[in-house]
Amino acid sequence: MKTEEPMKAPLKHRTLSAAIVDQLRQSILDGTYPAGSQLRQDALGEAYGVSRIPVREALFQLEAEGLVRIVPQKGAIVSELSLDEINDVFDLRGILEPRMLAQSAPRFSEADLAGLDDIQKRFEKAIKARNVSDWGQLNAEFHMALYVHARQPRTKAIVSALLQTSDRYTRLQLSNTKSMGIAEKEHAHLIALCRARQIDEACRFLQRHIEAVRADLLKVVGGGSMATRSKVDTRPGR
Repeated sequence: MKTEEPMKAPLKHRTLSAAIVDQLRQSILDGTYPAGSQLRQDALGEAYGVSRIPVREALFQLEAEGLVRIVPQKGAIVSELSLDEINDVFDLRGILEPRMLAQSAPRFSEADLAGLDDIQKRFEKAIKARNVSDWGQLNAEFHMALYVHARQPRTKAIVSALLQTSDRYTRLQLSNTKSMGIAEKEHAHLIALCRARQIDEACRFLQRHIEAVRADLLKVVGGGSMATRSKVDTRPGR
């Protein structure tokens, strides 16, 4: 009995859509499409040499990520930077990430720690070179590497999405030279705590690190007028 071949067209569209999502996401994160920009399906389809179908699917995905808003009569608009979103994202990160680190860090091998060292070196190199496109990606890679042994698949998926949302804000925050130096030192301190098997302190420091980034972002996005929810001392050992 002859079996029917699987439909290839939908797969092709999903592949095109994924590629367009990646390119549009990068263009939004690097400022090519600033907040408030209108993303027209016909223009994007022409630019990418595709029909409007994969473009529309890509825009729906970016809406789910919070990078665009689909507005009636206007179409897709690049989302504004949002104080509410910062608080929402960092509230969740502050709860979920220390919980995952507490389960993952005791299982770190020397290879895991070496991997963290490697990410840290690439992060430092990107900062020195002011390679903006790599900052958020390496920051997310570093944090997810901390949770590699956490047996919490749903939480991992949520945190991965939160870090992706944070990418746009992370680039903005790290554009400040002082913030770049702080992030570099705090990531190094987290590795040192994990290597020393000071797991409880590592979890506490991670939470302070996340809160400090939130506070910095609220100042940047709020133009210095937004009062932060908490004041934290993120210096190593505090």
